[in-house]
Amino acid sequence: MRKYVVTGGAGFIGSALVRGLLREGAARVVVIDNLLTGRLENLAEVRGSIDFHRADIRHYEEIAPLLEGAGVVFHEAAIPSVPRSIADPVPSHEINIDGTFNVFRAAAAGKAGRVVYAASSSAYGDTPVLPKVETMLPQPKSPYALQKLVGEYYASVFASVFGLETVSLRYFNVFGPRQDPSSPYSGVLSLFIQAILERRSPIIYGDGEQSRDFTYVEDVVALNLKAARAPGISGKCYNAGNGGRVTLNQAWDLLQRFEGVSLPARYGPPRPGDVRDSQADTVAAVRDLGHAPGYSFEQGLRLTLEWYKEQRGPSSSS
Repeated sequence: MRKYVVTGGAGFIGSALVRGLLREGAARVVVIDNLLTGRLENLAEVRGSIDFHRADIRHYEEIAPLLEGAGVVFHEAAIPSVPRSIADPVPSHEINIDGTFNVFRAAAAGKAGRVVYAASSSAYGDTPVLPKVETMLPQPKSPYALQKLVGEYYASVFASVFGLETVSLRYFNVFGPRQDPSSPYSGVLSLFIQAILERRSPIIYGDGEQSRDFTYVEDVVALNLKAARAPGISGKCYNAGNGGRVTLNQAWDLLQRFEGVSLPARYGPPRPGDVRDSQADTVAAVRDLGHAPGYSFEQGLRLTLEWYKEQRGPSSSS
């Protein structure tokens, strides 16, 4: 029976990946999460089909037995926030660097088949060239960006030195159902959706013309599953975006159009560490992994908005 492990599996992306594995017929899915940012509610409908462990990747002894013999480890556990890494850098460092090292170390010691690592497009920084290509020199602008880049380097080293198969996927602004809008560090689209449902204007930091390659979570899940299977890619890194670019102003305008309301955004000063523009070159991911995004930005945003409406009940847009 092939064993799959998802670290951070109670988080937004991790829980979507857990459900994706179960849809594919995975017989044994082990979920590791310390519930610092993950939530058990994200796994409610599949809890009986998984092996959940409340464990912390900062503690090697807790996770090493859980990774032993895994066919694939999907390493999603992280504190995924640029502003949080600036405001409170120590926990981010401990989880995103020390914890990631522990995952690779435990996977190698436990003879895991492959680790698929959730890297970040923030590693590119503000390079002026678009789209971002994997061969560009990284220029991280924040502790978070640097931390995720270190994880990539560890993945490469564990592949070349310790014989552990690894693949890194640089995520580009993933969005979708179950993204938590309750924190000031939450993804911008979850904050926008919360604002539109509460019929209030959001705060956009900067002029709103900064652009992102927003990627629907199910496309990220599909790419993870492909990266788990693709041959001859150990030690490599791939962009996990869709190749498009949408400004924050355009995203807010689209939500207003969906809901038939007019709520002009308020604007604040740009946030330190934020990248101005981000867009993925997907040539390598298409060539080597068979990346084939199935959702446009508009389709993904509609699905996400509808999910949040369902969670709030029939009065959500009244």
